[in-house]
Amino acid sequence: MKSIIQFHIHRGETHYIAEGVDLPVVTQGKTLDELAANLKEAVALQLEGENPADFGLTSSPSVLANFELSEIRA
Repeated sequence: MKSIIQFHIHRGETHYIAEGVDLPVVTQGKTLDELAANLKEAVALQLEGENPADFGLTSSPSVLANFELSEIRA
């Protein structure tokens, strides 16, 4: 069982976008603070009334977000 739910975050044209690796969740926010709040809400809604074990998760998982930086040129 996993105790961490992973998300990839990248910058779109106008918003930051978080896409779930371990859960079928996608959300966005204009700022990283807004994205973090939206991400917590989206995960809570996805797991509401569900058994986290059905998703391969422990009963109290944490969220880990990886932020994709733009291409680095040398």
